[in-house]
Amino acid sequence: MTDNTSAGPLTRCWRALWKPGTRYATGTLLIGGFIAGIIFWGGFNTAMEMTNKEKFCIGCHEMRDFVYKEYQDSVHYNNRTGVRATCPDCHVPKAWIHKVVRKIQASNEVLHKVLGSIATEEKFEAKRLELAKNVWRTMKETNSRECRNCHDYQSMDYMEQATRSSRSHQSGFDQGLTCIDCHKGIAHSLPKGFEDGKL
Repeated sequence: MTDNTSAGPLTRCWRALWKPGTRYATGTLLIGGFIAGIIFWGGFNTAMEMTNKEKFCIGCHEMRDFVYKEYQDSVHYNNRTGVRATCPDCHVPKAWIHKVVRKIQASNEVLHKVLGSIATEEKFEAKRLELAKNVWRTMKETNSRECRNCHDYQSMDYMEQATRSSRSHQSGFDQGLTCIDCHKGIAHSLPKGFEDGKL
C-alpha cells in the first residue's frame, strides 16, 4: 500500500481521483467539463458576434439618428466600387483579443446609454468633440489598425492616385503618420470647435 502522507498535495489529489472506484466518475467529470467549456465558449463567442453587426450598432436611436445618417452620406457607405465599410469594420478590431478588449471598453458606452448622456441631439453635439477625440486617440494608438483591414500601405498604387493624394500619402508614410492623422471626418461630420492638429 502506498503511503500518502509523504506525497505532495497534487499527488495525493491525483491518487484520490484515480482510485479504481472513482476513475469513471473522474472521466465523466472531465468530459462534462470539456463539453461545458465548449458550450460556454460557443455561447460567449456567438453573443459577441451578435453585438458586432451594424444592425446592433444602430439599434440605439442616438447612433441611428445622429452618426449613422452622416455615415450614409460618406464614401464608406456609397462609392463607385460598391465596397461598404460598416460600423464594426471601423470601430471593432478583427483580432479576437483586441475585439474582447474593445467589447469590455464598450460597457462604458452602454452605461452612458442607460444614463441618457447623449439621448438628445443637443446632448450628443455637446459631447461630440470629446467622443471623437476618444476614437481618434484610440486609432492613433493602434496605428489605425481598423483602417488597415481595407487600406494597406503596401497595396497602394501611387501611380493610380491623384497627384495630390499620392504626394500626401508618400509624405505622411515617410513622417510616420497614420490614417487618422489626416482623415478625421471621413465617415462622420467633424465636431464644432474642432481644430485640425495634434491631439
